[in-house]
Amino acid sequence: MKKLIAVVVGCMAVVAAGVTLSEAERAEGWRLLWDGKSFDGWVRADGTTPAGEGWEIKDGTLAVVPRRVWAGNGQWKCNPIPGARAKGGMDICTRESFRDFHLKVDFRLPRAANSGIKYFYNPDRNGGTAPEYQLLDPTHPAPPNVTEEAFANKRLASLYYFYPADAAKYLKPCGEWNTAEVISRGRHVEHWLNGMKVLSYERGDSKFREAFKLTKWNKPKFLEGGAWGEAPSGRILLQDHDDAVAFRNIKIRTIR
Repeated sequence: MKKLIAVVVGCMAVVAAGVTLSEAERAEGWRLLWDGKSFDGWVRADGTTPAGEGWEIKDGTLAVVPRRVWAGNGQWKCNPIPGARAKGGMDICTRESFRDFHLKVDFRLPRAANSGIKYFYNPDRNGGTAPEYQLLDPTHPAPPNVTEEAFANKRLASLYYFYPADAAKYLKPCGEWNTAEVISRGRHVEHWLNGMKVLSYERGDSKFREAFKLTKWNKPKFLEGGAWGEAPSGRILLQDHDDAVAFRNIKIRTIR
């Protein structure tokens, strides 16, 4: 079947494989961050290298080419296709930066998969680290000798390494599409999953800064360029964590 872009009579929606944008969304200021067919507008995490390596565009989805698959019993095994993927860590980010925004991203997680959506990302600030909406399938095990309570801030929809989110109950069954949302206005940030708000916090308040002290980034090299996670603007980044995580319908609007 050919990938078509059409105007749907009545709702006047732009429709393509993996891309939808209704006329009502356009009126609200929404625009697509991914066109469903190319890497236009996206680069590697260094901020300049063309995106593409380690990713695949197929049937309207933007997916990580996996380097591992879940084998169960707390174990992964290498990608069964020899030589299919030589390197990992091929994160991609938008060329454009954003300040106050509402982001929506459809995502699909295979069993035990790990990924994330980072925002306020700047490759030249804080050692290339940034706040992250964690994408983690609930079957992903906690590391050995780490309690589930201690691992809670690495679970689905959490602010990775900072605050846990009560989100697993809103997740659709493994292999189905879900929708992550990040709403940021000034210092206030919210994480949503499938239409439900699961977390809110204030970037740079005393609670945030105290939580930062307990993270793996509490080192001088991650403070270069300014206070961690407090950049006034930054890019949107999709993480490659070696698992076959897929994305589609990536859209954003500026909010006041």
